[in-house]
Amino acid sequence: MELCLRAKDEAGLSDDELRAGLLVLLSKHPAKKVLILPPDFSRFHSKAGFLTRVCFEYYTGQGLVVDILPTLGTHRAMTRAEANDMFGEIPFERFFAHNWRTDVVKIGEVPGGVMGAFTDGLWTEPIAVEVNRMLMDESYDLILSPGQVVPHEVIGMANHAKNVFIGAGGAEMINKSHMLGAIYGMERVMGRDYSPVRKVFDYALERFFCKRPILFLLTVTTAPEGKTLTHGLFCGRERDALTAAVALSQHKNIDFVPRGIQKCVVYLDPNEFHSTWLGNKAIYRTRMAVADDGELLILAPGVEIFGEDRQVDALIRKYGYCGRKQVLELLQDPACADLRENRSAAAHLIHGSSDGRFRVTYAVSDEMCAQIERVGYASADISEQLRRYDPNTLQYGYNTLPSGEEIFFIPNPALGLWIDRARFEREGGSL
Repeated sequence: MELCLRAKDEAGLSDDELRAGLLVLLSKHPAKKVLILPPDFSRFHSKAGFLTRVCFEYYTGQGLVVDILPTLGTHRAMTRAEANDMFGEIPFERFFAHNWRTDVVKIGEVPGGVMGAFTDGLWTEPIAVEVNRMLMDESYDLILSPGQVVPHEVIGMANHAKNVFIGAGGAEMINKSHMLGAIYGMERVMGRDYSPVRKVFDYALERFFCKRPILFLLTVTTAPEGKTLTHGLFCGRERDALTAAVALSQHKNIDFVPRGIQKCVVYLDPNEFHSTWLGNKAIYRTRMAVADDGELLILAPGVEIFGEDRQVDALIRKYGYCGRKQVLELLQDPACADLRENRSAAAHLIHGSSDGRFRVTYAVSDEMCAQIERVGYASADISEQLRRYDPNTLQYGYNTLPSGEEIFFIPNPALGLWIDRARFEREGGSL
């Protein structure tokens, strides 16, 4: 690990501390042309926007060309306004939009036998390793990958090589890795490090990307009351940076609640969450905490679509969030070739269902209510629910309302993972 900064207290690292440490690191990495791979606006609280700006200013100050490829994965391209909000006054023409279907080149393959070893035999298909062509352009003699390590539903803990092989990756890796995570089981993955998908990325990084000059800049953050606090910054190419960040994130971003939550209310900031593809983090991150027959109410004033692109949106509308058993049956149906060809969408339909264990209600605009119900959720009027559960007055965690109703409130599901400690210990869980 080339740089390890840990906050001394709960106030987190200051911008000055982050900048000073990062500038010392960058001084050891002279370059002629630089590519930066930050996350997109859905990771607004990652502090990656600030780190990107420091890197951009450092190298352009030397007269170098610096290009920025936000690691969109399947997400839509960032708007000029989003780029400005997250990254500051970096010229928008320096941002390039990744297209996961067309912009990639194959650099290797993880063999089926290796996949079987990683998954206890649950998956034996090979997986092609594809990345955006820009990453293989040898004119870039330094690639910087800033981003946040945080619990994740597919890989266990986000970032590091995931930023390369998913964020800037191609259709086969995205589709198959998401399906692999879904088949292996979210509850076996979330909040853990060496998941099967992580092992795939470690393998691909070591064997197929080893000659590329990449440096990972990994943050651990929280955002109480909407203000980002940076608890650590871990930088380097080797895995020890990720291992250290995972350990800190498990401490900062996982909340063990004492008992199953009967009613969980999650708020989705309309500036960050406009689709159920993103908004279903409310389901992923709370499913290990919501009680059997409990209720998850998602306050989603900005949700207006399902998928982040037209094809995925159409598949969600066609099949709905029908759960693990039915999705696996659909994948065997010859009439469902469209779903088999988009297995990341199939995995999302599994992830976005409670499989009947608890109720999911989306509070949305009048125009969206009927659409939400058609994909398998209950709906509620967002205006009425915001009056009843005002995110500006609720406190994070347990709240008792004037009516006597008890709820557990989460202001942003993207920044954590919630687990029922009693169930977790009863079932022999460990991180």
